[in-house]
Amino acid sequence: MEIKWLLDFQSLAETHNFSRSADARATTQPAFSRRIKALEHWVGATLVDRSKQPIALTAAGEEFRIVAEEVLSRLFQAREEIRRIGRREESTISVAATHSLSLTFFPNLIHEIEDKVGVLRIRLDSNEASHCIHALHAGECHFVLCHSHPAVDIQLPEDRFASVKLGQDRLLPVSAPDGHGDPVHALPGSQGQPIDYLGYSETSTIGRAVEFMLARHAKKPALNRVFKSQAVGVLKTITREGRGLAWLPESQIVGELASGALVVAGDESWHLPIDIRLFRSRAPMPRASEQFWDFLNAAYPVLDGSPRRPALAPS
Repeated sequence: MEIKWLLDFQSLAETHNFSRSADARATTQPAFSRRIKALEHWVGATLVDRSKQPIALTAAGEEFRIVAEEVLSRLFQAREEIRRIGRREESTISVAATHSLSLTFFPNLIHEIEDKVGVLRIRLDSNEASHCIHALHAGECHFVLCHSHPAVDIQLPEDRFASVKLGQDRLLPVSAPDGHGDPVHALPGSQGQPIDYLGYSETSTIGRAVEFMLARHAKKPALNRVFKSQAVGVLKTITREGRGLAWLPESQIVGELASGALVVAGDESWHLPIDIRLFRSRAPMPRASEQFWDFLNAAYPVLDGSPRRPALAPS
């Protein structure tokens, strides 16, 4: 039995979709399916009901999921603890952050904190949101910094994980401008002339928030998806090239909006507020990470889920 089989099974239990899990696990769907079958052979029972769409776990699969999560959590937490001892990293705060938040928001956050408490020892791993979340589940990091939205389940249940809201961003529909400064691709489009749409991959938290909004918008946009990517930076580049319309975090396109390289392509009904949150496991962490968490909760106290003071503005 291989550890990656358990990670594959954990992903499949979350997505209920072989294709999406294969993408998230950076492999092909046939290879991913073979690994799930190999796990079932090792266990000696069928874990996945493939006759349903979306697929579901069997009773044996539900029971095994609990065991698999506990094994992975204990295994990776033990590995991380041994690594810390070996490298004397007890005072290092380990953060996994999405690519977009790693570039600007996180450095600004740490700069503001260090102005108050002094220099911190931090390890930052930048990755896709799904990989960051898996790292937290596996005990490979102390914190995850990512966007979140109430309509999107990011598989960090409140009974096992806590979070603090550090800021808020907006996803804006933007396009390259025409010769008059108007958007080349403007909402809502029409059935005769749908808008070329540059979307996010299915595993993207931002992308799922946008799709949730689009499915419920009163104006029923006419969109023709011509491209998708997990990375905000990629979508920003091809949007500037005039390939289509994309919803991008406002914090990532301040310069482009100011220079006119990108223009907003829809009224405020198309603007989507999205939180920036730091997540942690409720299990005890090393002292430095617990102190970091205590500082953030004092600086960003919440009441009924709302900040009592203005959050850090992304820049």
